[in-house]
Amino acid sequence: MKTALRQIIVTAFILLIVFTGVQFTLQSFKVEGASMEPSFFQDQYVLVDKLTYHFRSPQRGDVIVFHNPRSPSQLYIKRIIGLPEEQIEIREGRIYIDGKELEETSDFPQIPYSDNCSVTVPPDHYFVLGDNRNHSSDSRSLGPIPAENIIGKVWLCYWPPSEWGLSPEYSAALE
Repeated sequence: MKTALRQIIVTAFILLIVFTGVQFTLQSFKVEGASMEPSFFQDQYVLVDKLTYHFRSPQRGDVIVFHNPRSPSQLYIKRIIGLPEEQIEIREGRIYIDGKELEETSDFPQIPYSDNCSVTVPPDHYFVLGDNRNHSSDSRSLGPIPAENIIGKVWLCYWPPSEWGLSPEYSAALE
């Protein structure tokens, strides 16, 4: 009887450790809306890696989930375009970083010509855009996102099964 009770306690303890570890390292997120198309679609479920940014800073091109600075209970998914202390300018449908044009994957819709903006990203902040540049509430309206609002990096799409896979690749170069 004591052996069975001991096994139950050990098993429960191991499950508690595993559960706690998963809670600190991963989070599930449901994509709402069309702001990240063509990379992510309405009602897809993704896993967010909450651990990576404890060891390195977010990078240009990372897709992140973060708390909306204006309404912290809302979670958004967007792509990092501008890093801390960079000058971001959007004019005539093009993105410029520190005066150099950002040449991106051609899959994204062009930014509307009327969405011109210019901002210097403060320290510990990031400039984010949705991949569907025509239909996204992002740093153009929210401003740069504080690093403390970032939950983590999108790692894996797990639902629906037909979309299962790692976060899509992104390529960009400063010209």
